[in-house]
Parts: sequence; C-alpha cells; structure tokens
Amino acid sequence: MADVKIVVEKHPDGYVAYPLGVQGAVVGEGDTMDEALRDVTSALKFHIATFGAEVIDSESPVLEAFIVEAAPAV
Repeated sequence: MADVKIVVEKHPDGYVAYPLGVQGAVVGEGDTMDEALRDVTSALKFHIATFGAEVIDSESPVLEAFIVEAAPAV
C-alpha cells in the first residue's frame, strides 16, 4: 500500500481516523488512537482491494497537515 496521511480526531466517545488523498469514504474508529489507526488501515486495505490502487491519489498536494486553533472574528 502506498503511503497515505491519516487524520486522527479525538472525540468525547473515542477516536476517528480517515486518510487524505483517497477517493471514496474510508473511516476507522476506536476507543484509543491505536485502535482507530488499525481500523482505518484495515478499511483502507479493503477499499483498495475492492476498487483498485487508483483510489489513492499519488499526486496528492497534501505534504503535511496541521491542526491550529483560531478565534473567529466578531
């Protein structure tokens, strides 16, 4: 499997993970970050096996992803 960047979000009831640069919906979840990463990796492997390697955008413009907080202008 090609390298993909995975976004992991922490929510009150657990973690959600999803890849960037993949066509279609691929999501994983778990009580821990590791569980969510294992789940999304498994889902991504299934997605590629089902739809083919072309679902991964090998020319993805995303080099890095950052999370920042900003106060909205009032």
